[in-house]
This record gives sequence, C-alpha cells and structure tokens, in this order.
Amino acid sequence: MISDRRGITINVVQPGPIDTDANPANGPMRDMLHSFMAIKRHGQPEEVAGMVAWLAGPEASFVTGAMHTIDGAFGA
Repeated sequence: MISDRRGITINVVQPGPIDTDANPANGPMRDMLHSFMAIKRHGQPEEVAGMVAWLAGPEASFVTGAMHTIDGAFGA
C-alpha cells in the first residue's frame, strides 16, 4: 500500500519520446519511433510538465501509487 500519514502521495510519470536535445523530434530515430505510436509525433516537455503539475496539485490529492504513461500510445 502506498500511503503516508503526512498526506504525501507517491506516483510515477514515465514519458515516451519527448522532443528534447537528447531525443529530438527531427532526429534519426523519428520515423521508427513514430511507427510504433498511435499519435505520430514526439511529445513536448510542456505536456509532461502538465501531468507533473496536476499530480502536485490539489486535484490529484487522492491519486497515489500509480504509474502515469505519457507516450502517445507508444506500442499500443
């Protein structure tokens, strides 16, 4: 059970292909990565940040022990 008597929640955010310097959307792996994705594009850092901000906010106070995948349905 994931709980904390102080009200701290514990979650995991696992991003897929995100457009960064280390994994650019126009890089050599783009076509291969996009072929496995339902949404045929790299994600943006802001999209991951939005999930993290939501998890840190009061709207997610009852969300804990969960893995949140943000990957454009990679491998779906």
